[in-house]
Formats: sequence, structure tokens, C-alpha cells
Amino acid sequence: MKNNNNSVKIDGIDKKILRYLMEDARKPILEIARNIGISGAAIHQRLRKLESSGLIAGSKFVINPKILGYSTMAYIGIYLDKAMANPRAVRQLEEIPEVLECHYTTGNWSILIKVLCRDNEHLMQVLNKKIQQIEGVSRTETFISLNQQINRQIQI
Repeated sequence: MKNNNNSVKIDGIDKKILRYLMEDARKPILEIARNIGISGAAIHQRLRKLESSGLIAGSKFVINPKILGYSTMAYIGIYLDKAMANPRAVRQLEEIPEVLECHYTTGNWSILIKVLCRDNEHLMQVLNKKIQQIEGVSRTETFISLNQQINRQIQI
């Protein structure tokens, strides 16, 4: 199932199974089996192999943050004094619940984070009282997302 370069090879049946589950992770296995034309046991066996290969990393429910009152999504580029501060800064960013993603980047910033806040006021508090207080952060650059236009996974 694995290639020499650590990638996973999947066949047409695996792709069909994954497409069904990516569309709806709660779709019954027997329904998928009927649509593809193989047994439910074969589907389970293939899913176990895909999980053990690391291709599938579980399933999850997706929360609609707007229902909980979170409507401001922002991306923040973080400039650090020294590259040595990266691991320490990331550990401190992990403690901030509004931080959803954190990436080391090339270019001007040391780190790029994605944050979700209730509103602009909440974002300002997170920036001023949490992110900019992290030792080693020299400055930040913030981009507010007005509306997400594309949200998808890689195509199978």
C-alpha cells in the first residue's frame, strides 16, 4: 500500500469509498458497499488498511462557529525577534483557544496563524493581551477574512 517515497497508492475502489465518506462521514458502510458493488466486510477491511497507512486520520463533526457567536476569522502574520523563539512562541500560541492553526512560513513572517473570534473587539483583545504579549513577538500583521469562498479537501 505504501510507495518508496512514503506516499500511499490507492485503487479505484478505495477512491470511491473515500469520496463517499468525504461527502458524508456518517454514510452507512452497507449503503456504500451496495453502490460500489462489494461487501460491507471488504469496505471495513479497506478502511482499516487506509487508516493504518495514515491516509485517513479519523472522522469528526464540524461545528458551525457562527451559531456559537464567532464571526471574525483572521490570519495573523507574526514577526519574531529571533528564529530561536519559534518553538517557545508556538507553545504559547497553543495556549490561546482562539488560535485554530499555526504555520511556520517562508517570506516576511516567522509564523502565520488563523484565529477565530466573536467580533473585531474580541480580535483586538486577543492580539493586544495575548499574542503580542508573547516573548519574542516584535510585531504582527492582521488580515480579516470577510467571507470564505472555498473550503475543501484534496480531491481523490
